Amino acid sequence: MTSVHSDTLWRTVAALPALPGVYRFYDADGQLLYVGKARDLKKRVSSYFQKTHDGTRIGHMVSKIARLETTVVRSEAEALLLESNLIKAQQPRYNILFRDDKSYPYLRISASSFRADASRAGGGDGAPNPDHYPRMSYYRGAVQRPHRYFGPYPNAWAVKQTIELLQKVFRLRTCEDTVFAHRSRPCLLHQIKRCSAPCVGAISPADYAADVRAACDFLEGRSQEVLQALQARMEALAEQLAFEQAAEVRDQIGALSRVLQQQVMESHDDQDVDIIAVAVRGGRACVNLAMVRGGRHLGDRPTFPAHVEDGAALADVEAGASAEQRVLEAFVAQHYTEVAPPPVLVLGAPVDDGLLQALADQTGVRVRAVLHPREQRRVWLEMAQTNAELNLARLLAEEGSQQARTRALAEVLGLDASTPEALAALRIECFDISHTAGEATVASCVVYEQHRLQPAQYRRYAIEGITPGDDPAAMRQVLQRRYGKLAALLAEQGGADGGQGQARLPDVVLIDGGVAQVAAARTVFEALGLDISRLVGVEKGEGRKVGLEELVWADGRPKVALPADSAALLLVAQIRDEAHRFAITGMRARRARARTGGSRLEDIPGVGPKKRARLLARFGGVRGVAAASVEELASVEGVSRALAEAIHRALRG
Repeated sequence: MTSVHSDTLWRTVAALPALPGVYRFYDADGQLLYVGKARDLKKRVSSYFQKTHDGTRIGHMVSKIARLETTVVRSEAEALLLESNLIKAQQPRYNILFRDDKSYPYLRISASSFRADASRAGGGDGAPNPDHYPRMSYYRGAVQRPHRYFGPYPNAWAVKQTIELLQKVFRLRTCEDTVFAHRSRPCLLHQIKRCSAPCVGAISPADYAADVRAACDFLEGRSQEVLQALQARMEALAEQLAFEQAAEVRDQIGALSRVLQQQVMESHDDQDVDIIAVAVRGGRACVNLAMVRGGRHLGDRPTFPAHVEDGAALADVEAGASAEQRVLEAFVAQHYTEVAPPPVLVLGAPVDDGLLQALADQTGVRVRAVLHPREQRRVWLEMAQTNAELNLARLLAEEGSQQARTRALAEVLGLDASTPEALAALRIECFDISHTAGEATVASCVVYEQHRLQPAQYRRYAIEGITPGDDPAAMRQVLQRRYGKLAALLAEQGGADGGQGQARLPDVVLIDGGVAQVAAARTVFEALGLDISRLVGVEKGEGRKVGLEELVWADGRPKVALPADSAALLLVAQIRDEAHRFAITGMRARRARARTGGSRLEDIPGVGPKKRARLLARFGGVRGVAAASVEELASVEGVSRALAEAIHRALRG
């Protein structure tokens, strides 16, 4: 071990057991650097300190290690799962990370309370009961029983396409329960033969349940069984002289046959398969996941992990795995701990057998990896590999263009653009004010850093106590709220800005506005003792035309009009437009709440987010909740009689 490490760390490494487990490296500030798994903790961890890594990314990481923590587990499979969970939860600096801000979508068929021996299908007033007619819908979120879920699908388009297909063949309803309960005649979907109109009793619960079962069988890949069942149903109806119903089933058979003919080129004997291909180049990677469900190829979805170069470099220490293998293993471990794996994975690179065993132990699904597929699977893998390479090439081109924009803007503003690290660290915060004739004023703050916008750091501010329509006053208020505490922290730090673990001002504060807004911002910065040279206004040019904007400096420098094709102006416009979008969506939401009284429901004690969502879904909005009786309110799941009375009093008082 090199002399930069303490005796305490050395003793910790020497005392490690020769058992499987997970280890975690921390720096002197307590920041987690890396999480790794090991079949033998002593051998694996010691290897980091027994080799020379001078000048490498691994050496940079090892030089920062100040503390070590380990967790011993029973097997390497358990270590794999624990490693994956820690990486996702804590996102260490040197691990390959798959960040996905959107969950995978599903097709959901709601649970039905109908029983074939039920005496009637109607509700209390004789009208059809929506609970007896399951609804087909697009769904994103946690899976909830007793509903049925099909997927996951790679994207929303794949779900919506499948819903349209099922509407054509099985005519299941897609309307909300509130719409269903208030229909007095069939909607347009029934007229164009996309719904069987259960809302007006045009189909019995038993026949509708048969269509639901057939749709589920189709989604699970049992298409031929569905066709045979429909054929038998048509013949039975014909024997009973129910020719109109038999003709409807005949139309279903025809529609399903056409669908199957269209899909013959992409169908296969496989039921559920995931095809995963990896491309690594230029320190970045793309994992392309293609999904086959029920024998149907649903499309693919590219994912771009972070910290690939660091994680791949650590592969040299960890058993010499290739960068592709490390990226693929990280994806499989992180993805399938949240999404149930299919029984077959067609892979573009090998993965550790222990990882597949760990997934099987966790999910109860025996997972088999196929590395050298044949026939249709080979075609699928080649397609996935091509898509991975194309998506990676596009990403590298876009990132190169975005970095060029950052460099151009840094040069215009006189900021440090001497190194890639300095450019990546450039932080810009942009503010905009939005209102409707002074009503529901909202300020937005968006953040640009690491050559991209950072939505997780966006903030909105509700502006109060100003003259309606006074944008400079609104700008003063939001900047005071945004930077007041930060200025106090900087004063405590003796004016130091940007040190590790310290408060840091953005390098640039963009103000969407001209001289008046910039002057307002300047008064706030001067009062807080902050550097006014960071303030830059984006003033609309002659005729307020896009591309004619001018930059206005708060410190008195002359205005700058950039060429319309300037990379710097393109970046300014990108950030400014995002701030405007974020402000106006917040303003519209606030205005809607003010006009409809939506906030009153939130203010009632005992009505949390889940109960509020159930109430709004049941009654179609706040006005519907206000018009409901106590008995109707109490019929909503989770709403007691006492709470129903409280809601009734609050909304009608």
